[in-house]
Amino acid sequence: MKSVTLLGSTGTIGVNTLDIVAMHEDRFRIEALTAGDNAFLLAEQARRFGAKRAVIANESHYHELKALLSGSGIEAACGEEAVITAAGAGSDIVVSAIVGAAALKPTLSAIRAGSHIALANKECLVCAGELVNKELAASKATIVPVDSEHNAIFQVFDRSRAADIVRVTLTASGGPFRNWSTQQMKAATPEQAVRHPNWNMGAKISVDSATLMNKGLELIEAYYLFPLKVEQLGVLVHPQSIVHCLVEMKDGSVLSQLSHPDMRVPLAHALAFPERIATPAPRLDLAALGSLEFFAPDDARFPAPKLALAALSEGGSAPAVLNAANEVAVGRFLSGEIGFLDIIKIVERTLENRENVTLNTLEDVMACDKAARAFAKLA
Repeated sequence: MKSVTLLGSTGTIGVNTLDIVAMHEDRFRIEALTAGDNAFLLAEQARRFGAKRAVIANESHYHELKALLSGSGIEAACGEEAVITAAGAGSDIVVSAIVGAAALKPTLSAIRAGSHIALANKECLVCAGELVNKELAASKATIVPVDSEHNAIFQVFDRSRAADIVRVTLTASGGPFRNWSTQQMKAATPEQAVRHPNWNMGAKISVDSATLMNKGLELIEAYYLFPLKVEQLGVLVHPQSIVHCLVEMKDGSVLSQLSHPDMRVPLAHALAFPERIATPAPRLDLAALGSLEFFAPDDARFPAPKLALAALSEGGSAPAVLNAANEVAVGRFLSGEIGFLDIIKIVERTLENRENVTLNTLEDVMACDKAARAFAKLA
């Protein structure tokens, strides 16, 4: 029986994680759940799974949460520090599913506590990959990535034979605007952008998929997760989202992992690693699919992956600035303040304006993040 702390329990990843836990309640016990704003669902989840603690990050919802948990014996807490404390309490497994850079401090807390971390947040490594890896090296913690692409790489990547690997390619669905012209995308609405053709995801990551910035962030994440050089990373558009990665070997072999586009598959792998457990995900039927398609990405219409690789090559503050500016720009788009094509323009302007410094500490990362956000809000 493994204790589990779930950071971001009310989001898509959190709900899917609890689906897996519900199937294997003889294996996993929920220790703590945290959420941003949804006190009602958080309390419902905490009661259903017998959590010891429920934490709402938004302090204005604390009294609501406390009232909803009245008589349950479940401890209610609120605020950023309470989330960090829950993450670092020493659960066997910590699922890091908080969206954006807000996951960095809790994830570092879990690393320092030596937990096994199912990492469903790419921004931690984008913002502070070197710092996260430094903390990992000094702890007993382990990380198994949950992003379908990185989990796929993890499953086929032989670290003991890393020198045999020539190239790692992440696949991208192409998002809802894969076949749209630039002129059509100029008029795209938030409602259209969040309608992902294959995956059920939150608004922010759905917009990232529409711009292909999610793939740019994933390229940076892959660089910090695996012993790879920037030039060994690439992207291929695969509309069906069945093949999740391609790992090319020096003898010409290409290794891959295939599964139905259902986040419960990589989540189950990350939770149970190194074992395998059943999931409620649909079985993969290649005969029924009939064919799988692959296309080179259109850098003119979707420049985000190349922009991210350039930021990774430059190093220093560039990846953190890219992430912060993108979070702000996506938020501005979702609120109707800017157009869809303005997202990448704001990221580019913020990168051009940045002070390129080395980020050695968490304080350095947070200061860089704050400055980039301030600029991107007005860019």
